Amino acid sequence: MNAHVTRSGNSDVVNAMTVDVEDYFQVSAFEGYVEKSQWQTLPRRVEDNTRRILDLFAAEQVHATFFTLGWVAERYPQLVKDIVKGGHEIASHGWEHIRVNTQTPEEFRGDIERTRKLLQDISGEPVLGYRAASYSIGAAESWAWEQLADAGHRYSSSIVPIRHDLYGIPGAPRFAFDTADGRLLEIPITTVSLAGRNINCGGGGWFRLFPYSFSRWALSRVNTLEQESAIFYFHPWEIDPAQPRPDGVGLKTRFRHYLNLNRTYGRLERLLKHFRWGRMDEVFLPGETTR
Repeated sequence: MNAHVTRSGNSDVVNAMTVDVEDYFQVSAFEGYVEKSQWQTLPRRVEDNTRRILDLFAAEQVHATFFTLGWVAERYPQLVKDIVKGGHEIASHGWEHIRVNTQTPEEFRGDIERTRKLLQDISGEPVLGYRAASYSIGAAESWAWEQLADAGHRYSSSIVPIRHDLYGIPGAPRFAFDTADGRLLEIPITTVSLAGRNINCGGGGWFRLFPYSFSRWALSRVNTLEQESAIFYFHPWEIDPAQPRPDGVGLKTRFRHYLNLNRTYGRLERLLKHFRWGRMDEVFLPGETTR
């Protein structure tokens, strides 16, 4: 189907495509504007948006990893089953998008165990992966890796090796590294190194902020010059420019959340064609895939 497309970078390198399955009102940036007690009453768009993503992946013959909130899975179990039916990997995004750096180790352990059990019960598949809300495993939360390994996870994708006002471990390795005495693989979001500084090229708001040409160049550089697999992530709400808008949201938050939502879907179509993509478990744990 895509034989006419010229792929970027090293065509032998398979990158990991990931989706953080959460609704527009559950993002960390809206914590001060939308109370959790309101979640039940707000219009939900996560199911329809995720199904649109599933259709896009099916059209491009791409398999991906869906880091799914327990809150979403509990309300849309058929969506979880359909994700697995489509050949994709189910992984954990925690229960209610609570940042790790706001939890005690005991609270965190309860959260990840509850979420993993539900996702496994619904999907019928082992849940190997975890991604922290807002990449909130920082230098002070290294204890979380031990907790994840103890709970049965094999990998985490919960840090970004950049300097940012909300997250990031600037001195962390840019590519996958062992933690928890070798029991857990941490797989950072992909960055490109420019003039001694790491620049995020792995998706999310950065994918909407920078021109598409930058993302294509940067990922190609990672594949070709560094011979490394990249990770790309996005959210279902990022392909939904018509989503409801909470009242009172500050200018900086509005800019980050709503910038170029109308362009994301088209950019994703191009990205899927320009690179090779697979699931996290197949790219980074090839001997432990569930299929």
